[in-house]
Amino acid sequence: MKENKYDNENFFQKYSQMMRSRKGLQGAGEWPELKKMLPDFRGKRVLDLGCGYGWHCRYAAEQQAESVLGTDISRKMLRTAQEINSAPQIEYRCAAMEDLQFPEGTFDVVISSLAFHYIKDFEPLVRNIARWLRQGGSLVFSVEHPVFTSYGTQDWYYDENGEILHFPVDNYYYEGRREAVFLGEKVIKYHRTLTTYLETLIRNGFEIRHVVEPEPPEEMMDLDGMKDEMRRPMMLLVSAEKKKHQDFS
Repeated sequence: MKENKYDNENFFQKYSQMMRSRKGLQGAGEWPELKKMLPDFRGKRVLDLGCGYGWHCRYAAEQQAESVLGTDISRKMLRTAQEINSAPQIEYRCAAMEDLQFPEGTFDVVISSLAFHYIKDFEPLVRNIARWLRQGGSLVFSVEHPVFTSYGTQDWYYDENGEILHFPVDNYYYEGRREAVFLGEKVIKYHRTLTTYLETLIRNGFEIRHVVEPEPPEEMMDLDGMKDEMRRPMMLLVSAEKKKHQDFS
């Protein structure tokens, strides 16, 4: 059973209060760097895996994408996406990304924001994405950084006064299921190494274009706790291109 925490009413309400939920892309600390990595959307067919509220779908549409398909496992997320990020060329579909099926070469661009770390088996998904993309097509995604996911709890170590000591990194090479606490709720995520992320792409016919560990933007540094985000990487951004003349049949 694929976990769908976002349709839990209590969890969804907490998520809706996050800055990235209220302010969209401008409230996402990684957006300035991710935006630089995105391809030209004009006339492109775009797939957004784990689209959430649909902020990236809307951006692609505003950049004159021909069509945008946003998929997510959460009906609550998609209902909000329809309300606040609709456009004539955007379609939203409720489905787990592992269950999607498309003909070869359906899309020019595949994007995904902070969703792949919820996927148990990464390689079959990458193999599918390679098939769905046309030759020369782009894949751009963000995930939680392997340093951030390795230990599991995704919380700092504190001293007896509640002051931060350090961030734990342990069991790095033991990939797989982790139980984290996010927004006060237990959430299952899957840890994999940086090597696994990048080599899986290369093994399935992608050329790596950019790898970025985004720092918090200067304009967010005054927000509570943001300076501590300079102490360890929280996110990993990757852009890749499907090599031409690849056969994935």
